[in-house]
Amino acid sequence: MTPRTASQFREIREERRAQLLDIALKLFADEGYHNTTINEIARKAGISKGLIYNYFKSKEELLLEVISRSMDEITGYFDPNRDGYISEEEFEWFIRKIFTVIREKLQFWRLFYRLLMQKEVRGYMLQFSGGPVNSVNQIYAGSGLKFMREFTGMINDYFMRKKGNKPSDYDPVLDMNLFIYTIEGFAMITVYMDEVDPVYYDKAINKIIEMYK
Repeated sequence: MTPRTASQFREIREERRAQLLDIALKLFADEGYHNTTINEIARKAGISKGLIYNYFKSKEELLLEVISRSMDEITGYFDPNRDGYISEEEFEWFIRKIFTVIREKLQFWRLFYRLLMQKEVRGYMLQFSGGPVNSVNQIYAGSGLKFMREFTGMINDYFMRKKGNKPSDYDPVLDMNLFIYTIEGFAMITVYMDEVDPVYYDKAINKIIEMYK
């Protein structure tokens, strides 16, 4: 038998990590984050508890990776050319793309939203509002927070640029926040709709684009 190459070992490792993340997401969503143990994740994956620690240092890190991977799924479509500037075309494409992705991976996003609704998980997401510093804070500060600062900066710049074409009482910060609330609300409704009228759905997306582009 030909020995595996380093590239093949990396591929196998990434496949195993992805499997563990999928299992963790389902258990966290169905059973609750605090109620789920590393032992249960290992049992579902068919591996030993000790082997999981070869991939993740703790259950907290697993949660962080689940959240980060899910955010990356969406945020990867924002600023696609990575130039730090959001054009009107990129803004429109981002809106259309995220709702296409949500409908294509409906079960995944249902699990993810169910996870985010848990009080302890929301605490992790809002941890920089003055909560105590812990290991999750420190890990997240090096990853998700950096992106959120970049995302907020770019979207803020987009709405500030619109000010020149608006009446003098136009409030770009309010408009930006309303846009974020609209996107989040429509995404949640999309996740929990079993059937979607494609014509009405497209009209709703077009209306969001018209309101904020």
